[in-house]
Amino acid sequence: MLTAIIVEDMPDALQLLKSDLKANHPEIKVVDTAQSVVEAAKSLRNTQPDILFLDIMLGDGTGFDILEIFPDLKSKIIFVTASDEFAIRAFKFAAIDYVLKPYSNEELAQAIARAKEQIQPNKERLSILKNTLSAPEQKPDKISLHTLDKIIIVSLDDIIRCESDSNNTIFYLQDGQKIFVTKTLKYFADMLKNYHFLRVHQSHLVNLQCISAFIKTDGGYLMLKNGENIPVSVRKKIEVMEILDHLHR
Repeated sequence: MLTAIIVEDMPDALQLLKSDLKANHPEIKVVDTAQSVVEAAKSLRNTQPDILFLDIMLGDGTGFDILEIFPDLKSKIIFVTASDEFAIRAFKFAAIDYVLKPYSNEELAQAIARAKEQIQPNKERLSILKNTLSAPEQKPDKISLHTLDKIIIVSLDDIIRCESDSNNTIFYLQDGQKIFVTKTLKYFADMLKNYHFLRVHQSHLVNLQCISAFIKTDGGYLMLKNGENIPVSVRKKIEVMEILDHLHR
């Protein structure tokens, strides 16, 4: 039997999650619920559950406030968040799992399965999540990258380019390091498109700050500041020229 505490400030959502767990996950016993940071702190002082269902935005603060009160919390955390593009982006940058309200039974089951297996996110990943959530209009400083055996945190400015490798992506960094990440190039192209990264080819995503020139001959390619040449697809040529022209004005 696993114990759980639900922290959720919307009474209907709290009740729904509680009844979903009772109906579909009899191995999880909800030992308490809380609707605020204060209530959650009181509850966690008495008992640390196996799983903590944690809403991000609470009436008197955020889920992060709770984690700061209990820095050594041993509970596996399942973050629950409303369907919000900024929140989803923040979770992706931090490479932290979340459940999106409204969720399906299958999504909840997957989150519980992942929670049972996962190691807790470290403080740096939680800090990326918190900072990206608190300043949605700003360019995030860092991103967490899932490799086969670990999660590596890198600065966005240290990424020169990304290259597709079937359903995986290779990150090329300023210090010469290559990081093999188990997500598609499209995943990162969508995530980074507003932060000076441009997909110039089916296989290539480039940090615009690392481009030294666009060469129009030989089908069109980019010269990067590190000496590499990256092909530009025919349908991306005009967009690349317009963006580079705009950058150098």
